[in-house]
Amino acid sequence: MHQVPAELGFRNKKLQYLEQSIAHWVMAHGALAFMLPTLVEHGEVERRAIRVSDYVRELDGLILQGGADVAPASYGHEALRPEWGGDRVRDLYEIELFWEFMIQGKPVLGICRGCQLINVALGGTLWQDLPSQTESACRHNDPARYDQLLHAVEFAPGASLREIYGGIDGGQVTSIHHQAVRDLGKDLAVEARSAGDGIIEAIRWRGEGFVLGVQWHPEFHAPLDPRPLPREPLIEAFLSAAAARTAKD
Repeated sequence: MHQVPAELGFRNKKLQYLEQSIAHWVMAHGALAFMLPTLVEHGEVERRAIRVSDYVRELDGLILQGGADVAPASYGHEALRPEWGGDRVRDLYEIELFWEFMIQGKPVLGICRGCQLINVALGGTLWQDLPSQTESACRHNDPARYDQLLHAVEFAPGASLREIYGGIDGGQVTSIHHQAVRDLGKDLAVEARSAGDGIIEAIRWRGEGFVLGVQWHPEFHAPLDPRPLPREPLIEAFLSAAAARTAKD
């Protein structure tokens, strides 16, 4: 959560948001998208009245969207620079959400920050800043080009992404990140790497069920743009997993 600029009309208030592209990406495939407001220890909504498990019981799956950096404190590190301190409040809430979905056996899809959060929730760490911490030969973030920046990813042998995308070896993806998965969390497998430098671009939980994170933004891939990977396969796989899990109840 972050302070809201006064020009948005909410002075001295906090903003929780659902980015429109990801909501429309979900709804275009016949599913309803809901934002899950945080439950805090000291607020108007008391934890004993509404619990995270109550949310999860009523929902079919979780998409962890992009946004602010994951806080280094969330994986036991200190921020190398003040501006890389991240959003610790959001981390704690989303990690709790993630684990409750895992406990109830419901699918989870992480996008960009969401991919990183899955890794951190399972005990992994992150590169706080790719340009300064690695000798990356690939540009992963360009504020001037924003969602028009593309680079190639290669799917790992045996990766579920190969099946999801119809047997191809990889493709071009939208890249908007300066952080990335460093040390893998427990029971995670690498699904894809950047073709230019080997940076981890997708991860999957080895256990039963659908738990997948991608570093790119499929929701930003324009339907008629032939350059990036198509946007449909990933959301269709997630929703299929959600429908299969719901059918068991």
